[in-house]
Amino acid sequence: QRRVHGDGQLTMSRRRVGLVGYGSLGAYLAHNILDDAAIAQKLEVAFVWNRSAEKIRSDPKIPQHLILDSLDDFATFGADLIVEVSHPDITEKYGAAFLEHADYIVGSPTAFCNASLEIKCRETAASKHGLFVPVGALWGARDIQKMADRKSLHGLTITMKKHPSSFRVHGSVQQALDAAIQANTEGEVVLYDGPVRQLCSMAPNNTNTMAVAALAAHNLGFDGTRARLVSDRSLEAHVIDVEVLGPTSGEDTFRVSTCRHNPAKPGAVTGKATFESFLSSILSAAQAAGSLGIQLC
Repeated sequence: QRRVHGDGQLTMSRRRVGLVGYGSLGAYLAHNILDDAAIAQKLEVAFVWNRSAEKIRSDPKIPQHLILDSLDDFATFGADLIVEVSHPDITEKYGAAFLEHADYIVGSPTAFCNASLEIKCRETAASKHGLFVPVGALWGARDIQKMADRKSLHGLTITMKKHPSSFRVHGSVQQALDAAIQANTEGEVVLYDGPVRQLCSMAPNNTNTMAVAALAAHNLGFDGTRARLVSDRSLEAHVIDVEVLGPTSGEDTFRVSTCRHNPAKPGAVTGKATFESFLSSILSAAQAAGSLGIQLC
């Protein structure tokens, strides 16, 4: 939303942000939008929703009139940018509806391991409002997307390494983790190696970066992007290795490898750097008002 002043200068009006989820990240975002004068010039809170509204009501910093009791009523609050920081099932139930009314930032992109949901939201975003995906810990996300656009992306592997206590997993991945812990295994233990799609449902709290990669690498998608989950009890960091493969010339292949080493205490699933990065993504999406389709931010 832009305004033209009498002197002919073009400026952005404040974007009205609806926050869906009020855990530690949701509270951090709300407090910064409300309390930071520089951010308040660009953003204002339209509503705040949480599964338990009482958690919001107990926070004296949140004005009561901003609390949304039922997500079914989100449109009445007039948000033009809705931010999900709750759970993948929010996008499954409301994603397409949000996009009919506002730009939408998906904080839990593992929701798109559901192929039909991804197609539905992509189609809505192509004609209604932008679907924004924070790149978070995925370095080189836009380069991956550019290669996918040119169909020069031939392979992509995302390896995530953490201390065993930092994983929140289910199914066969949980069984592999339990076995590694019981055996007191030294060094790296591969808990999963395969397509991103199958891993998302077994590790929804640990695979957002991988889901972002699969969305950026749209010519490979969730089935063609390889995910590796590695446990290492010596780690005091979250490590993400990215390997990109491009065209082959003769016997040589274009290749890019990156390693992101983010210090983290054992047991930590995320950290303050993630919060700050997410807030930056919201500000980036706010500046891209009017963009359609899937946008990395």
